[in-house]
Amino acid sequence: MSQTLQTALTHAGQRLLGAGIEDFRREARILLAFVLDIDALQVSLRLEETLNAGQSAELEAALSSRVARVPMSHILGYRDFYEHRFIVSHDVLDPRPETEELVARALSAPFQNVLDLGTGSGCIILSLLAENSSAYGLAVDQSTKALEVARRNAANLQLTDRVRFCRSDWCAGIPAERFDLIVSNPPYIHPAVLKGLSAEVHHEPKSALTDYKDGLSHYATIAHQVHGFLAPEGRLLFEIGYDQGAAVAEMLCKEGYRDIAVLEDLEHRPRVVSCRARAEKT
Repeated sequence: MSQTLQTALTHAGQRLLGAGIEDFRREARILLAFVLDIDALQVSLRLEETLNAGQSAELEAALSSRVARVPMSHILGYRDFYEHRFIVSHDVLDPRPETEELVARALSAPFQNVLDLGTGSGCIILSLLAENSSAYGLAVDQSTKALEVARRNAANLQLTDRVRFCRSDWCAGIPAERFDLIVSNPPYIHPAVLKGLSAEVHHEPKSALTDYKDGLSHYATIAHQVHGFLAPEGRLLFEIGYDQGAAVAEMLCKEGYRDIAVLEDLEHRPRVVSCRARAEKT
């Protein structure tokens, strides 16, 4: 039996509301637009039109996934981040708006070559290269599937000629090279905290969320390994959890880094730690 877009929209909203999804009206509109392959703003203009059987079935499948708390980005297959649309799957971390602060801080000073450790979808390094048209980069991840997603995003953004990809556990397997910018958003959630996060988070790869230790171990590993990859005046920038600034800054201080700063996001929460390479021995 065919149904109008108005009926489908109402039904979708009720299902999402019943599942406890707060922003059910907006999400219902997004899912309906996804099924119809139109902009969400156009839904209101077409409420009297009807869905065919295939579209109705596709909407039901999308609703079932969302009710099961599959992230919206996994259903749609993308996430908008820093002015660009990135392919997203269950193999990569879903790009967060707060990570845009890391990109913005990285862009605050010139760079020509950038290393992204734990690139995932590639959203950080590809956003940097899209803004800095003269720069080149190396994207590193230990997950082959994540690198496949990042390569697809590079192709979509026409950046394949300016970014290389390498499968490595942080710096262990990458070729000797100096970078004037190194960025990383490592898994930093404490495993005890992870258990209490939203059901959507648990559809993402656990290895991209936590170190299964104290949330800080990857910062220590990276800070120790990248000395040989950072140019003499190069910058290292981390995304951090809101309560990790002091610990990460102390870690970098012990490793000899200079100009260490804990930087806040737009909500005045510590979000990025930046520093410069330690002084070269003479």
